Amino acid sequence: MTRRLVREFAENEIAPHIRHFDETQEFPAVIMSKLGELGLLGVVIPTEYGGAGMTYLDYVCVIEELGRVDPSVGLSVAAHNGLCSNHIFLFGNESQKKKYLIPLASGKKIGAWALTEPNAGSDAKGLQTIAEKRNGKWILNGSKNFITHGTVGDIAVVMAVTDRSNPKDGITSFILEKGMPGFRASKKEDKLGHRASDTSSLVFEDCEVPEENLIGEPGKGFRQSMQILEGGRVAIAALSVGLAQGAYELALKYSKERKQFGHPISDYQAIQWMLADMATEIEASRLLTYRAAWLRQSGRKFAKEAFMAKLYASETCVRAADRCVQIHGGYGYIKEFLAEKYYRDAKLLTIGEGTSEIQRIAIAKQLLK
Repeated sequence: MTRRLVREFAENEIAPHIRHFDETQEFPAVIMSKLGELGLLGVVIPTEYGGAGMTYLDYVCVIEELGRVDPSVGLSVAAHNGLCSNHIFLFGNESQKKKYLIPLASGKKIGAWALTEPNAGSDAKGLQTIAEKRNGKWILNGSKNFITHGTVGDIAVVMAVTDRSNPKDGITSFILEKGMPGFRASKKEDKLGHRASDTSSLVFEDCEVPEENLIGEPGKGFRQSMQILEGGRVAIAALSVGLAQGAYELALKYSKERKQFGHPISDYQAIQWMLADMATEIEASRLLTYRAAWLRQSGRKFAKEAFMAKLYASETCVRAADRCVQIHGGYGYIKEFLAEKYYRDAKLLTIGEGTSEIQRIAIAKQLLK
């Protein structure tokens, strides 16, 4: 029922506007509001905090179905649910949950999550944004980049260094709100793909954050972030599966319609083999993703499985998008057909929330423990 609901919504409400949002880079605020009304901006958040109280498998189905139609909307929903809201839900106190999760889960507020910095990408311990305690408040100075919802976000979870002598246990998480003095969005990125999903830099200039906006204990921010990213990788795997499925369906349909030498190109072995590889790799990616989601949902360890799912599914979606363009031939290279958009959107998923190289290093560490 969840899958059917999201698929119908995506095909009816999102699909007609894909080209407009992609060309203008306009954030789909109305669509996000409607997703909030459906409970899809608080999928796994309990009902007492305004969420839908659904399972993690439901959540990956939501992201998968959105990614099948427009990956940029799927990315925004994943970042809102799995990063910002989830961080507050897992590590925030009761007051913070009631204050922030209810508007986030309803879609009345949009969430952002700020870890990455110009000099701290894969090296998440290398943060340079500093938070210092002065007169009972925390003063933040620094910047973040590649932040989803940087310009449109209302509530942001921000990681900053509170103990420079301890790179691992010296990072703390804070909740910031749009309009706080000294907190602003900066450069909005002009991206290759996922253009409807807002991405920008954030700047902190003597930004005053109240003590009650600290999440958990000082120094726990890095460990919190690593736990959040474990679940985030499953969501990116689901988004990759959805994108790959969309590209495959588009290629399959076109191969049956396009004729060369008097036959549909689907009659030719070269095309058949590409379709067979796409379908097989997508099914494998889906099962890896669902297994990781099920383990997380069951309260079991799932780090290795999340790394594997994210790695394999993201690289599968790049191959699927490439084959989709190849099957379309010259038509795959023009904007009249969606094949080129899947192609542009796919690459980010091998980079965001941990590059493929980082995933391989992490998997190896799990194997060698």
